Amino acid sequence: MKVSKKVCCDDCPVHCHIYEAIRKSGHSFSEIQPIHANFRKHEKICKQGSPVSHAMYLVSGTAKLFIEGINEHNIILYLMKPPAYIGLLSFFESAYYSYSVTALEDAKVCMVDLAFLKQLYLEDHDFLLRLNQAFGKSVSLIMKKIITLNQKNIRGRVAESLIYLTEFYGNTRFTLPVTRKELGMLSAISEENTVRLLTEFRNEQIIKVDGREVEILDMRMLSKISDLG
Repeated sequence: MKVSKKVCCDDCPVHCHIYEAIRKSGHSFSEIQPIHANFRKHEKICKQGSPVSHAMYLVSGTAKLFIEGINEHNIILYLMKPPAYIGLLSFFESAYYSYSVTALEDAKVCMVDLAFLKQLYLEDHDFLLRLNQAFGKSVSLIMKKIITLNQKNIRGRVAESLIYLTEFYGNTRFTLPVTRKELGMLSAISEENTVRLLTEFRNEQIIKVDGREVEILDMRMLSKISDLG
């Protein structure tokens, strides 16, 4: 991780909700004490069980949010891309992260003073609503994941994960941002079952797979498999 403390919010290309709230409030940008942290691919942005020291915002790159299980049996809850808050669940819930976040590619994160952000949250109604919306989106993704894992068989789970990736990238053709093992973590199944099911979908001409390049050929059938799961 490479850290830069000489950060000017006005120069940031994102101009996130935090920036807008500070500009409206009359507070000084120096109060937020922004820090830009650059993470390399596969580097942990935050670790489950560690204390929450800052509020974080994903400026560039993509990341995965996951629960660290016993014997590395992890479950990926969802993927993240800018603009996205990191750590909102812990911001509302406790002083410790209940999950880990790892960069899927080189990523930049803006880290801001947590106490000041909470003050801003209480002072600015619009910012409160925006933060609550982002929090609600995180909870919704986790609830959907729980339903998928509880009600669908492994074939339905992998189909659901592939549909999720098309929605994440906005395209039926995409490069897998995760390994086969991680795709299994996204579906809460083993790497072996993930590889087997991808082969089945390819043989059934539902998908086309070339290395990490994936194309959905029959979205209707994939959706049916996911729905009937």
